[in-house]
Amino acid sequence: MAVSPGSHLYAALFLGTTVLMALPSPIVADTINAPHAHKKVTVRAGQKQQHKIAPSTRAAVPGAEVRAAKAKRVLSAPQSFNASQAESITVTGSMLGAGKNVDPNPVQVVTAAQIEKTGATNLSDFFSRLPSVGSSASGNNNPNGGGGVSCTDLRNLGLTRVLVLIDGKRTTVNGNSNCVDLNSIPLEQVKSVEILKDGGSELYGADAVSGVINIKMRHDVGYGSIDIYGGISQYGDAPVGRLSAFKGWNFDHGKGNITLFGQYLTQTGIMARNRDWARNPQMNNPVSGTPSFGSSLTPNGQFQTADGNSFTTTNGGQSFQPYTSKDNYNFNRLSSLTSSFQNASLSGDAHYDFNKHFTLYSNVLYSHRTSNSFLAPEPILGSIPPSPYASNVTVPANYPGNTFGQDVTAYKRIAEWGPRRNEYATDTVTAQWGAKGEAFDKWMYDVSETWGQNDERAQMINAGNYASLLNVWGLRAANPGDPNTSLIYDPSVCMASAGCSFSNIFGPLSPGSARYSNLTTVTNTSYTFHDLNFRVHKNDVVKMPWKNGGSLGIAFGMEHRDESLSYRPDQYISSGQAATNVQSATQGGFNVSEGYLEGKLQLLKDADYAKDLTIDGQGRFSSYNTFGTTKNWKVGINWSPSRDIRFRGTLGTSFRQPSVWNLYGGQAVSYEQAFDPCAQVGSYGANSGNVAAACARAGLSPNFQQVGNGQVQTLQGGNPQVQPEVGRTYTFGTVLTPRQIPNLMVSVEYWHYTVKNMISQLGTQYILDQCYAQNSAGYCADVQRNASTGQIQAVQALWGNNGSLRTGGIDFDLDYAIRLTRHDRLLLSNNFQGLVSYERQWNNGGPWFNYTGRLLYNNDSGQPRVRDYATLTWRHKDFSLTYMMQYVGGMVWNDQTNDITAQTGGRHSTPGIFSHDLTASYHLNQWNFTVGVNNLFDKKPPFVVSAGTNTNVFQYGYLMLGRNVFGQIGLEF
Repeated sequence: MAVSPGSHLYAALFLGTTVLMALPSPIVADTINAPHAHKKVTVRAGQKQQHKIAPSTRAAVPGAEVRAAKAKRVLSAPQSFNASQAESITVTGSMLGAGKNVDPNPVQVVTAAQIEKTGATNLSDFFSRLPSVGSSASGNNNPNGGGGVSCTDLRNLGLTRVLVLIDGKRTTVNGNSNCVDLNSIPLEQVKSVEILKDGGSELYGADAVSGVINIKMRHDVGYGSIDIYGGISQYGDAPVGRLSAFKGWNFDHGKGNITLFGQYLTQTGIMARNRDWARNPQMNNPVSGTPSFGSSLTPNGQFQTADGNSFTTTNGGQSFQPYTSKDNYNFNRLSSLTSSFQNASLSGDAHYDFNKHFTLYSNVLYSHRTSNSFLAPEPILGSIPPSPYASNVTVPANYPGNTFGQDVTAYKRIAEWGPRRNEYATDTVTAQWGAKGEAFDKWMYDVSETWGQNDERAQMINAGNYASLLNVWGLRAANPGDPNTSLIYDPSVCMASAGCSFSNIFGPLSPGSARYSNLTTVTNTSYTFHDLNFRVHKNDVVKMPWKNGGSLGIAFGMEHRDESLSYRPDQYISSGQAATNVQSATQGGFNVSEGYLEGKLQLLKDADYAKDLTIDGQGRFSSYNTFGTTKNWKVGINWSPSRDIRFRGTLGTSFRQPSVWNLYGGQAVSYEQAFDPCAQVGSYGANSGNVAAACARAGLSPNFQQVGNGQVQTLQGGNPQVQPEVGRTYTFGTVLTPRQIPNLMVSVEYWHYTVKNMISQLGTQYILDQCYAQNSAGYCADVQRNASTGQIQAVQALWGNNGSLRTGGIDFDLDYAIRLTRHDRLLLSNNFQGLVSYERQWNNGGPWFNYTGRLLYNNDSGQPRVRDYATLTWRHKDFSLTYMMQYVGGMVWNDQTNDITAQTGGRHSTPGIFSHDLTASYHLNQWNFTVGVNNLFDKKPPFVVSAGTNTNVFQYGYLMLGRNVFGQIGLEF
């Protein structure tokens, strides 16, 4: 378990308090134990209460509440969007009430029933279907660095630029990924999701750059439910199982409610060798000839002489032969394609309405997640800067078995350690308590306090101890502490070390040598946040004095938040002994005090050519203890000439401070797909001369060859020098709800974002190209080569403020419900996104790169011009059949600098991809049955040169499982 015992106690005590808080008097116990709880009846001020259900009547209808809840779930579907009938509700993007589809902000609403039909096991899997959700998110299909975290993204602006809320308030993020892990939120607890596809910093604060995802949870639940879910791929692997349940109790005539939720989810990952398209990793993309497959870092080793010739061993290290690409190592035989994980969640929700002025509420959500994935055995190229150990393994001429008559440089994968296994154990808890009600004269208030903590323990089994491995090989540093030192053959260093067993570097390790030199590394990350929130609003403060004038609504509030992060690697990592980079413990935090104000003025109501004319203004002032103050604002307008059509638009600013993860996160090595420019000078065309000259200045020969072809060790992580980023967003569009076509809603929206001083990490290939092809000294400072071999030891790509981004596009959404017969309905829904532009500037004042319709194939996301998600449901009484289709447009490959063409690469584009799903549901009394097939026609991910999976996991991860089936049985009681 990753959370400290004290944190477990805190969570347990709070869960108990959550339940007990709702028990105001002894009479409550009798009420709870009554056969049937009374349903809460909400009466607006000024209205008379009518048709109240008498206790005897309510008790005489067993199961009525369950049937009502069941009917509500069955009938969840695209609704009639008649603006004149819309009730006043608070929608994400405003603190004031508004009618459905009458707010200036573009908000998409997703129901629990829509999520359930897809067979998704977490919210991130469902979100990936939506065209507005970008592909740069982190998911369970990213075993190399994903950590089992599942996060989301809007508009491809990155997972750190979308703010995820639960019931309109912030929640705990994963400290090691700086995003809300959607695996930790039980699907059965989700009532609906509102997606604000517009900036929200002026109302919700930092991070709401691309938008806000507000997850609305179930409250006031007066019934129970148990659901069992299972699924498996057509290949018989990747089984998934979920058991979830909840039970709610209303008591004291509906004044109070207690609801408990629980879920256990388990999913087994996929090995790359079990998918034919991923089995043999392609490492390069030549214009002609045969591509290279697998890694040149092999268990038999590659030994390079001073003249650049390479050899490998045969006969267990007894002889040598020239190294060729046929000797490459297929690392995907032992690597995961997707992660395995288990997640257990428990939550409690309670409230008690003393009167209309005072309601106490509290809730707690606890999640424990474990995940694991495999990587091929650790390769050894020398130490990774910064390190006190030898930066390359030089085998002296007098070493036993060295028949070359000279020193040789060794590159070797230590297969005897076994495949690396990344394991993560994560505990996340969020606790909230507060009070709300009517202060006076319809002025509503809500004051709350939220506390959250995330603790993650990450360990890598079979990571290896580089210092001990040198002992095993009998190699001693000539100048200890100097990474540029030569190595001396001295078998006494092994004899002097307890447990050490000598093995010759040209052969395999003995079992004793493997045990002595192997190592499991451990790191611990802890994130905490504390939020105080006070909100006040009134929808109709004053009525406008002119004819057909509406009302002025006002909302204001204050918030204080503090966040902190600590990262603690073990002694082997911090000392440099582990076969990875040296990492030091880091910690830090910040706090911010904020205030916001919103005003919504309905200028005209039910007037000629102005069924509604409303303007909205929002502003937020923030004061950070680290970055000073900032102001953000937003204005919006709604104009409805008639009840059939509405025009809307917004203009606002955004702000994002560096998170504690950007500032204080640990720095770790990632093996990124990239090619050393000095090993392929001729591929740079007109810039080949620049590359050749730069490589010559670095002391490299024209026939220089890259070891570990296709992958470059890249140092990524926190940077305390990062500064905030700012942006501007505008949207405008129209919503059609024609009376002549009941139950039809069509909306068209244009959106545009600009982000400046962008917090990001540069791509490894981009850094190398800027250094060698563009002769940029600033980028060359981030490239470190081995002084003796010339090989790239590491590229530094820490978080920084890197240029700007501007992007825009068009959304087209349609919902239509058609009544065929008394018992039959067709429900059609379509979400379409057309990307007009996506341009990126990687350094302030530098050139702009057009990535519209491009796939940044080397470990990044894609920007398809067209994405679409359509569903068609036929419902007959209690039976429904739903067809779902996704489309992702084709893209040209780009290496962050240039498009790949037929003249520069053998493959240079991916086609448009359709995928299809089918789900059937049936409701029988209190039972719910669902079966489905995802990826109905077993569409394979398109080929992408990735030096790993042979596809782009960020863009096409949803296809990696292949055709899969699922089933779900639920009982409501």
